[in-house]
Order: sequence, then C-alpha cells, then structure tokens
Amino acid sequence: MGLVTRFGFPVWMVVVGLGLVAWRSDAAQGMAPRTRYEPNWASLDQRPLPRCKHHDGFTLWPSKHSFSWNSMDVGPKRDIVKELAAAVRGVSDLKFGLYYSLFEWFNRLWIDDKLHLLMQQHFVDQKVRPEQLDLVQEYLPEIIWSDGDWEAPAKYWKSEQFIAWLYNDSPVRDTVVTNDRWGMGTACKHGDFYNCADRFNPGVLQSHKWENAFTLERSSWGQRFDVSLSNFMSTKDLIKEIVTTVSCNGNVLINVGPTKYGTILPIFEERLRDMGRWLKINGEGIYGSVPWIYQNDTETPNVWYTRGQQAESNSSIAIYAFVLDYPYDTNELDIHPLGKEVTISRNVHLTGLDFGTNGEVLTKQTTKVVMLGMGNTKVQWTSSHNKLHIKFPPKNHMDKRGLDYAWTLKITIT
Repeated sequence: MGLVTRFGFPVWMVVVGLGLVAWRSDAAQGMAPRTRYEPNWASLDQRPLPRCKHHDGFTLWPSKHSFSWNSMDVGPKRDIVKELAAAVRGVSDLKFGLYYSLFEWFNRLWIDDKLHLLMQQHFVDQKVRPEQLDLVQEYLPEIIWSDGDWEAPAKYWKSEQFIAWLYNDSPVRDTVVTNDRWGMGTACKHGDFYNCADRFNPGVLQSHKWENAFTLERSSWGQRFDVSLSNFMSTKDLIKEIVTTVSCNGNVLINVGPTKYGTILPIFEERLRDMGRWLKINGEGIYGSVPWIYQNDTETPNVWYTRGQQAESNSSIAIYAFVLDYPYDTNELDIHPLGKEVTISRNVHLTGLDFGTNGEVLTKQTTKVVMLGMGNTKVQWTSSHNKLHIKFPPKNHMDKRGLDYAWTLKITIT
C-alpha cells in the first residue's frame, strides 16, 4: 500500500525489532558476545525499523550521551544500528528507518525535569536532542518513528524545532517521513502517518494515511519465554490484519522480538515468510493500491476491497476483492463490488466511469474476473445487475499453487 506523504514516499510495511533491550547492567553484560551477534533480519525482505533506543535508555549505537549504556561499551561491543543499516541497504533498495523513545524510565535528567514540573528541559537539551541529531546525520534514516512522548507536551520535547530541521535542513529532508508521537495531544493530529494507538485498526476508511502497529506475539512488544502457541498470531490472523488495514487506507507495522544473538525466533520467521509468500501472489492488490469506494462487502462477510492505483487505461478500473473465509460448503460465493445499488450519478462521481443503469452492469463484455496466482485458469462467474456470483477453481489446484489464508479476485471493468 503506497504511503501517501509529503513526498509520495512508498512505505507499506515495516518490521520492528525490539531486541537487545537491557533492563539492568547485568542483563546488558549477558547479551551476545562480539563473535556471535549476527543480524539476519535483512534477509526477510521487509522494511526494518529497529528500536535504537527504548524506554530503558540503552542505545544500539555508540551514543556519546548514553554514559556507557550502549551496545558498543557493553554487550556485543558493536554498532548495531550501523551494521543493520548496511545489511539492509547492501542487499536491496529497502528504506531504512529508526524507532526512538523520547523518555527514559531511569534517566536522572528526565526524573529531575519531572520533579520540576517540566519547567526545565535539561533532559531534552543534554540527551534527547543531541541523540536525535546524531542518528539522522550519522545513519540517514528515512523513517523516524517517535515514541515515549505521553508524559510531556510537544513543547517540552521541542518537537516542532526538531521536525522543522528534519524537513528543511537535515540530510534526509527530501525523503524522510515521521509518525505522530511527538508529545501529549499530537497523536492522530500531526505526522506523515498517524499511529493513534497501538493496534489501531478502525475498520473504516480514514482520510489521512495511518498505521496499524501490532505484535506477532499478542501481549508483548519484546521477547518473552513464558509463552505458549496461543500467544502468537496465526498466519491467517496476520493476513487478515494486513488486508483490513490496507483496505481502509492504512499501512502495517509488525513487531517481532529478536534474540540477544540478533536472530529471529523460528515462529516469527515462519509467520513473516508465510506473509512474504502470500504477498508474492497477492501483492498486486496490496502494494500501490488505493482504497476502493467500499472497504468491505456488507452482504458477504469477510470480503474486503482495494483498487489498483494505475488503471490499465483511462476507461477501466481494477478492483481487488480479498476473500478471507473460503466457501468450503459450496466453493461459490456472491460479492458486490459496486455496492447494493448502482446509479449513473453515483458511479460517475465515485469511479469516473458510467456503468449505466439499464440492463446488466457487470457483463462478459465489460468485466473480466481472474484469481491472482491461478495463471490462465479461468474463473467461472455470472452476474445479476451489481452482484457477481463466483465459482472458485478446484481447491486442489489452488493448494498446488500455494494459494492460502486469503484469496484475491481481480475484477477489471471497462
């Protein structure tokens, strides 16, 4: 899904790594030694957004303002941010971004500022701003994902000054995008894309670009060991979250918790690779798509829609219908891509095409239906005014081609 921003910067999916978060100094000492830490995240072919500093204040780069509380001085003795950025940029054209927490639980400057009712900004001046500038100038991130803002207003964090510099004078001013977590009251109001809240998925169309940030392990943003299989999203759950988000003009941010060795647990890797295989088949209806005039089918549950951003010609449109529940009982289902009613004025206004109202709207002469991933296999269908009755190809043929989790019908109308 193309992220519509100031620069048309195409960001659809981000994988966040919350690893190497050390709660105590002895935990940091227990992190992977230099010879064993080998990040392999770039091979997952997503847009990484590592948490270079979380609320504990431990930085994954040699920050000069972390008082030896960083990955170069303790733990792996390496610049994790630098190595990950090089790994990502060296194997692909993926965009590299960074998560940065504004506040820190235990930082004495932050605690002192709070004791002074935020009337002083020593923590911002001596810790936050120098690190923000260092990260941008040293690692050139094209996504800045701010967090940890909720205990103080944007004026305390001096967010306006930083963003003004970021957009106008920084070395990434022509490409960078940001989220909306820059101080109390800024969520869902300011930013190239809105986070609003964790796991935000309104299920209805949003006018401003937004993001659904969620975790594959349902209850934690970090790594846990006291978990069972039920704590993890299934691949089908993951695909559903993607489809319902993109249909409503959102993009997704998926959190996984790497180990202290820089590796991703097999269950996380399996989910991400399943997602990658699904996108390889169905990504045409996701990447570069825009919301359709209807986000989901109110007559047939769990059918969601997007529209191709670039029509094959000025007189045609491509609608993608994602079927989340397979019709096992009949192998057939009805969908209503044009809604319940069809009128000339409504469709000209919303789609730019005059479908007319006399006789059938969706006919063999005007409409083509294919299933993504099925090649030249013809999909049998009939129509009744604005309703399409679809007969799925044989299930064994779809299984052989790897079609699973959600099935995408491409409906081209001329």
